[in-house]
Amino acid sequence: MPVFDTGRAAPTFSLEGRVAIVTGAAGLLGRQHCRALARAGAAVVATDLDIAACQAVVRELAETNGIAQLNAHAIAADITVPESLARLRDLTLERCGRIDVLVNNAAVNDRFDDDAAAAELSRFERYPLDRWRRALDVNVTGTFLCCQVLGSEMARRRAGSIINIASTYGMVGPDQRIYRRTDGSQSFWKSGVYPASKGAVLAFTRFLATYWADAGVRVNSLSPGGVAQDGQSPSFVDAYTSRTPLGRMAAPDELGGALVFLASDASSYVTGTNVVVDGGWTAW
Repeated sequence: MPVFDTGRAAPTFSLEGRVAIVTGAAGLLGRQHCRALARAGAAVVATDLDIAACQAVVRELAETNGIAQLNAHAIAADITVPESLARLRDLTLERCGRIDVLVNNAAVNDRFDDDAAAAELSRFERYPLDRWRRALDVNVTGTFLCCQVLGSEMARRRAGSIINIASTYGMVGPDQRIYRRTDGSQSFWKSGVYPASKGAVLAFTRFLATYWADAGVRVNSLSPGGVAQDGQSPSFVDAYTSRTPLGRMAAPDELGGALVFLASDASSYVTGTNVVVDGGWTAW
C-alpha cells in the first residue's frame, strides 16, 4: 500500500496573514461572517452599500474581538456595478496588499411594507416583475460580478478561496406551510425568485470551481437553513422547528465553523461543493 508524504504540516483552520472580503457585511449573517473570519486571524474588509453601516461592523469587530482597526476595513460598494467593485478591489489591494478570501453574502430577500402587501404580492400569480429582476440582479449578477472583478485578482495570484452563500431553498422547494398563521390563513408566500437565484448560485459555483481549478482558486458554496432573528412570528418559528430534525432554528453564529473551514487550508482539497448547515432540514 503506498504511503504518501507531502512534506508539509497538516492544513489548519488559521487565516493568519489572509485578507477576506465579505459582501453584505452589515446584515445579520454578514456581521457574523466578518466576526468568524477575524477570529480565525484574517484581516477583514467589510463591504455593503452604506459606508456608515460598514464602519459600524468594523467598530463592532474591534470592540468585541479586540481586533486592531488596521485589521478591519470598511469599504462601501454596490455589487451590481462593475466600477464600484473595481474601486473595492483597488482599495483593498492598496490597504491590505492582497485578496485571499471572498465571501459573496450580499443578497435580496423578500421584504414587504405590511402584512396585507406580503400576503397579496408574494403570491406567484401576482409577484411583481421589478422585484424578480432586482433579486436576480443582486443575488446572481452581483455574485458573478464579484467573482469576475475580485476573484480574477486571486486567479492572477494563483491562490484564493471563494465562498458563495446559497440556501437550502436552492436545493429544495420552499415549504409554504411554515408561513401559515395559527388560524390557517397564509401570511406570506416564499416567492420563486429566491430559490431560482440561489439555485443559480449553486450552478455558478460548480462552473467557476472547474474553470479556475488550475488557477489555484477554490470555489464552494455554503447553504444555511433558517436562522433565528428578531421579528419572526412565534407561529413561523414553531412551524420551522417542527420541520427540522434538530428541533430548532440556527443561531446566527453557527455558520462560522463551516465558513472558516472553506476559507482556510483545512479545506485545501475541497472545491465545487456545497456545504449545508441546516439542522437536517434537507435530510428528509
